[in-house]
Amino acid sequence: MKKEYKMSAARQQELQDELTYLKTVREKEVAELIKEARGFGDLSENSEYDEAKNEQGKLYSRIAELEDILLHVVIIDESEGASNAVSIGCTVTVVDLKTGREMPPYKVVGSQEADPMHRAISEESPFGKALMGAKESDEISVEAPVGIIHYRVEKIER
Repeated sequence: MKKEYKMSAARQQELQDELTYLKTVREKEVAELIKEARGFGDLSENSEYDEAKNEQGKLYSRIAELEDILLHVVIIDESEGASNAVSIGCTVTVVDLKTGREMPPYKVVGSQEADPMHRAISEESPFGKALMGAKESDEISVEAPVGIIHYRVEKIER
C-alpha cells in the first residue's frame, strides 16, 4: 500500500516552493561551502569540510523527502464531506466529559499540516482518528498516556 499525504492545495504549494528553493539556491550555497572548505587543506582533519558534507547530506535528504511527499500528495477539498460529520478541514469543539470543560476549537487537517501548538490536529493522530466521522453530540474516546479520555462533540464548523 502506497503512502498518501493528505493536504490542502496551499500546503502543497508551500512544499513545492521549498523544494524549488532547495534545488536552486540552497544547493548552490552548499556546493560553495564545500568548495571553500576544500581550500583549507587536508580533508581528513578538516572540520569545515566535514560540516559542509553533513549539510549537503541533510539537504539531499530533505529534497528526497519533499519529492516523495509531492509524488504521493492527495489534495483535500475542505468543502467536500458530510456537513454534519467531522472530516478534514472541519473545526471541532469538544467537551471533556470527566471535567465538563469545553475545550478550545481544533481544526482537523492532513498529517503534513498538523501543528498541535496552533490547534491543528492531524487526522492520523489518536485524537484525530477518534474525531473523524463523529457527529454533533457523539461521544468519542481517545487513548492517551494518562488513560482513556472521553469527549463529546459539541460543534462542527466547515
